Amino acid sequence: MSSLWDTELTEEETEDLLNKASENILKRKLHVPAILALEMHKPIANVGAHAAVAFSGFLVPMFGYDFVNNYSRLLSKRENIERLIQKLEENRQ
Repeated sequence: MSSLWDTELTEEETEDLLNKASENILKRKLHVPAILALEMHKPIANVGAHAAVAFSGFLVPMFGYDFVNNYSRLLSKRENIERLIQKLEENRQ
């Protein structure tokens, strides 16, 4: 677990994770609650990302190491949350 957050996400990795997240949210038609939740939690995004690391012992067996590591790094930056919100708003139909 000590290797969590060792490196920054590249722009390509960030874009890929944002696309996957938005596709899954839109596929389930949960874009409205997702946008609301993301907007409300944007100020404490870094805290949530650190919580994912703190609870990684419980999360990794369920979701996998790469998933927890990548999404906690992605959501640790407020601008990535804003980008996810924009993707959801652009693609909702």
